[in-house]
Amino acid sequence: MYTEGLKSDFDRDGFIFLPGFLDPSEIDKLREKVNQFIADKSTTLPTEHIKFESKEDPSTLKMIQDMHLYDSFFEDVLLKSSFTELAEKLLGEAVLGKTVEYFNKPPKIGKATPPHQDGYYFMLKPMSAVTMWLALENVDAENGWVSYVKGSHKLGMRHHAFTDTLGFSQGIADFGIPADLEKEVFCTTKPGDLLVHHALTIHRASPNISEHRTRKAMGLIYFGVSAEEDVAAKRAYVKALNKNDS
Repeated sequence: MYTEGLKSDFDRDGFIFLPGFLDPSEIDKLREKVNQFIADKSTTLPTEHIKFESKEDPSTLKMIQDMHLYDSFFEDVLLKSSFTELAEKLLGEAVLGKTVEYFNKPPKIGKATPPHQDGYYFMLKPMSAVTMWLALENVDAENGWVSYVKGSHKLGMRHHAFTDTLGFSQGIADFGIPADLEKEVFCTTKPGDLLVHHALTIHRASPNISEHRTRKAMGLIYFGVSAEEDVAAKRAYVKALNKNDS
């Protein structure tokens, strides 16, 4: 599925959209594994790795982080898969798989994801990293589609400020200037469709305003081997983030 044209598009726009990256049988298996993971492990995961829109209501599950630490299937998805190969092609170097995540926006209460750049959280130099977002079901304007500001990865890091969105503590403070909105691309996705973006690409996701539809997806993050992480600063940031979310 990878072509040289994909890297050119990625380098130009800061993101690519790959319809049908996983076929129906692959996505069915992945959904089955996700559901089993939730059934078996959601009550025993540490609080920093699982978040709910409402702590009192398990049906409002919003996010599971670092699934690869608790299940060998997801470890293989992160480290030994077509996702890994694609990350290496796009970054032009070997990669380190950092995490596999599950996301959902429950109907009516799934909040918007604020506009941000993942690199703000990653704290890398150089900023060699990609994030992948895989749709597990149909996603559109009603239940929380993802959007990207085309070419924004070329313009460096924007100023971020605190938000009250669980799991996304920082957002771009001045987002919404004409340069953002004129270049913003919204992505309607089907199960198995894959979005990949550079760590400096500005992106956001709409809230889920539907009455009954969920909005389930998987996320994978890869760092290029050339990227050096400020481990102490990252650890302090994550500690503060989890304290704020608790």
